[in-house]
Amino acid sequence: MSQHLIVTIARQHGSGGREIGMRLGELLGCKIYGRELIAMSAEQSNMSEEALRRVDETAAGSLLYTLAMGSSAYGVHPPLGYHMPLNDKLFFLQSELIRKIAERENAVFIGRCADYVLRSHPCMLSVFVYADEKCRVRRIMEREQLPENKAMDMMNKVDHRRASYYNFYTGQKWGRYENYSLAVNSSVLGIDDTAKMIADFALSMKYKKNKQNTDPS
Repeated sequence: MSQHLIVTIARQHGSGGREIGMRLGELLGCKIYGRELIAMSAEQSNMSEEALRRVDETAAGSLLYTLAMGSSAYGVHPPLGYHMPLNDKLFFLQSELIRKIAERENAVFIGRCADYVLRSHPCMLSVFVYADEKCRVRRIMEREQLPENKAMDMMNKVDHRRASYYNFYTGQKWGRYENYSLAVNSSVLGIDDTAKMIADFALSMKYKKNKQNTDPS
């Protein structure tokens, strides 16, 4: 099985999780995959990239589909002849791409339930990035040029969407610390130093796993 170093990042909206992931990729010298997976999925499936972007990181919310799958879409193939909602097609396409990428190279994955998709990967560090509410609202206000009340509304809506997506497709609880190897408050150190801390953690983890695999005892 692949021993490539994989870091997955789940994040609260406004926590700087994507920026941290991009900086982390630079520090580890590997590619970052997040929204890029939508274009890759569209190319692989000959489906409209615009249509896939509209349903990105949203759950189908289909009771019939959930029942057809048993309880969820957790890493299995859909029933033959079952017509999947576009959300579910994108989830399966991205999951397959994530597995293939993790087999061939070191990588950082942002969102897309990558921590669950790669739960059996021997060298995967799953991270949840959160931040103090004031910091998150301020970052959204600055980035989106929104007043405080609209930034707060956006923050809550995006988090709710991400939680629904993760909970639906994994059967686990988005943001619960026991689902991740590391949970970090980016408000404490800021973007760059948080990324450096995660990079150090990831490299130490990989060193320890390599040592365990080579230890003759």
